Amino acid sequence: MKKLFLVLAVWLLAAYSGYAQSTLNAGQKPLPRIAIAGLGIESSTFSPAVTLEPAFHARYGPEVFNAYPFMMPISPLRKQALWLPAVVGKSLPGGAVTREAYESLVNKTLDTLRKYGPYDGLYFDIHGAMSVQGLDDPEGDFLIRIRKVVGYKTLISTSMDLHGNVSWRLAQNTDLITCYRLAPHEDAMQTKERAVVNLLERLKSGKGKPAYKAWIPVPILLPGEKTSTRIEPSKSLYQQVAPLADKQEGIVDAAIWIGYAWADEPRNHAVVMVVGDDKAKVTQSAEKLAQHFWKVRTNFDFVAPTGTLEQSLAQALTSPKHPFFISDTGDNPTAGGAGDVTWTLTQILARPEFKRADGPALIYASIPDPELVKKAMAAGVGGQVEGKAGAMVDARFAPPVPLKGTVQSIVKGDRDAEVEVVVKVGSVHVIVTQKRKPYHKEADFTRLGLEPRKADIVVVKIGYLEPELYNMQAGWIMALTPGGVDQDLFRLPYKRIQRPMFPLDKDMKDPDLSARFVPLSGEVK
Repeated sequence: MKKLFLVLAVWLLAAYSGYAQSTLNAGQKPLPRIAIAGLGIESSTFSPAVTLEPAFHARYGPEVFNAYPFMMPISPLRKQALWLPAVVGKSLPGGAVTREAYESLVNKTLDTLRKYGPYDGLYFDIHGAMSVQGLDDPEGDFLIRIRKVVGYKTLISTSMDLHGNVSWRLAQNTDLITCYRLAPHEDAMQTKERAVVNLLERLKSGKGKPAYKAWIPVPILLPGEKTSTRIEPSKSLYQQVAPLADKQEGIVDAAIWIGYAWADEPRNHAVVMVVGDDKAKVTQSAEKLAQHFWKVRTNFDFVAPTGTLEQSLAQALTSPKHPFFISDTGDNPTAGGAGDVTWTLTQILARPEFKRADGPALIYASIPDPELVKKAMAAGVGGQVEGKAGAMVDARFAPPVPLKGTVQSIVKGDRDAEVEVVVKVGSVHVIVTQKRKPYHKEADFTRLGLEPRKADIVVVKIGYLEPELYNMQAGWIMALTPGGVDQDLFRLPYKRIQRPMFPLDKDMKDPDLSARFVPLSGEVK
């Protein structure tokens, strides 16, 4: 690590020295010095899984640029500032982050920021739903610790997932803030770029911190699968954001956070926030969005038909539409599930329809188990493998599932799974991974020799289907299965969220949705 920081120091010194000389020669105003930092994960406190530091695949120094297509060397944005990237890490959703992992990544970030300051601005790239063992509101904590290093004159622009949580202290310690406007998040990179553009514009214009930040907590807690912007009422709700944020003089940005339903913390609820220089417009815009959100609260429903697993399989088996997708929602690794709950796979393999090799062709994605992967690799493609898989982390609902079948493929090198094997058990192709992995794209299957378009049924640990799978499905149902991200929120043992909360408290009184103005960063320490 010391070597890495030494290389980074030399690179930054050379970059800055060359730039400083050129600007002095040209008599130009120096470019703004902007740092980049952030940690992103969505982590369930209802899952027994824990997340360790390697899961973040942290990037350091110049490597950070590779996370952003709009920051490539030829990009216009790259030339508008002296960029000083620190640390950016993104993890698959999972269980709570260990305190050791969090402190290690935060301290590495702070150490780098100390070395290369001062800064005119900082781009803070987070998800907003990180849970850390023994710590509430990690993103708020992280930002306060960054402020202690960079000070309060540095302009900070934050980008987030709309399933993140915006605490009061996170809102106070950032100056600019925005989040995705689409779910699924097809505008993720566009949102990050917008946060950077907003930061640059405020620095170049000399306007600095917007004068007003309106923050409105909305006591609604819903899973993302009920708030997809593909359908109403989220579609119309989020369509209001861009006109308010992008077309009004005096408004810098506006955003609606759905929040994260699978963590039991006081900050977990919806939030509306609007930032700008015109107090009246900021107030009106924030209150309009919050009131609309509350008005349509009873209209939210799942983005697809739902049912029990038994109902879902019955529908899939009788449907003439193929491939028929079933979302195994309760253990969705992209929402924070452990990814190794075996309950659904156990039920599938117990059914007589799938015991014959010529039965309905079903693909199951996926179950992690490094020991079974080792056995499959030893047996080789075409060989027979027998063992148990899954339930190493979350065995609350079913024990490890027995698998006995033929190894059909072995693929190494995936960033998340590392090694993937396909084991055919009866007519079921079970994908077993060394480490958990979400399956969102057609190539995730075809690279394993599978043909999902020709399958009768594809069962995926997911909630709403990501775009490629959605476009591929001929039929689809979401099975309301058990797990750390159970879609039935009434089955979760909430103890610490603020109450009353809709829909857990259906008869609650209308809340106060008037704008609350957050002090500017540095005004109250």
